Amino acid sequence: MLIGIDWGGTKIEGIALTPDGRELSRLRAETPRHDYEGCLATIASLVEGMEAEAGTRGTVGVGIPGSLEPRSRLGKGASSTWLLGRPVEADLRRALGREVRVENDADCLAASEAVDGAGAGYRVVFAVILGSGAGAGIAIGGRAHHGPNNSAGEWGHNPLPMPDLAEIPGSPCYCGRHGCLETWVSGRAFQADYARHAPPEMAAAATTAPAVIARLRAGDRLAGLVWHRYVDRVARGLSLVVNALDPDIFVMGGGMSNVDELYRDLPPALARYTFSTVFETPILRAAHGDSSGVRGAAWLWRDG
Repeated sequence: MLIGIDWGGTKIEGIALTPDGRELSRLRAETPRHDYEGCLATIASLVEGMEAEAGTRGTVGVGIPGSLEPRSRLGKGASSTWLLGRPVEADLRRALGREVRVENDADCLAASEAVDGAGAGYRVVFAVILGSGAGAGIAIGGRAHHGPNNSAGEWGHNPLPMPDLAEIPGSPCYCGRHGCLETWVSGRAFQADYARHAPPEMAAAATTAPAVIARLRAGDRLAGLVWHRYVDRVARGLSLVVNALDPDIFVMGGGMSNVDELYRDLPPALARYTFSTVFETPILRAAHGDSSGVRGAAWLWRDG
């Protein structure tokens, strides 16, 4: 049995799979935010519960909203800042009483979709998360690729390409820099852009990205302008990926990936910024939706 844990900033989800991908159990709990030991205890409780339901012990893979520094194995680049500088891998081993494999959550998304999702059959899968933050993962041949610095796919912490004067220097990012892509293309950034320009009464009624999308579909002109600018920023960011890596497919995850208009508007916008005169890369929604990351965490032990 393969157990996957998606250690998110708002929820921790667990899934138990058979080696052929059949779901045996699924549990979730709210993340004890800013409580590192509480998170470890929650993960241990979820694993114990799933093993009790399945009646057997499993391997455990964990996806985290960051990565591990390759030498020290301490948490780095985590949007859940209470993981920073922590010996995450060692502490999970202690909490669970077994070996644990830990990867970036976006890498888990990429591996999941490459194995049996939207990216199945494609060799190089670039999986993008457009949610409360923004990130990406790369899978090559069905396996997560992280590189010697454990930094592959850290797309969200590159600067926005080709900024205009109004986009310089950009908002501060939790990583300590300004103008990271995450501050422009996350769902929170999309909603905040609308709120900055809307009259107070309209901003108060559209406090989430889905609420702004509802206004877009109702014909709200400001929502349309903000959406157009959002898609343009995502396109500029992904054009760098096409020019440097030219992946076989983009797989989109996170809350903004559920916006149908993204798949209509993003391909022609991206084509304007790539070096090649053609752009034929498929851009597809993650087949497993919000479950893709947790499935990918389980797949970390797919080949033993």
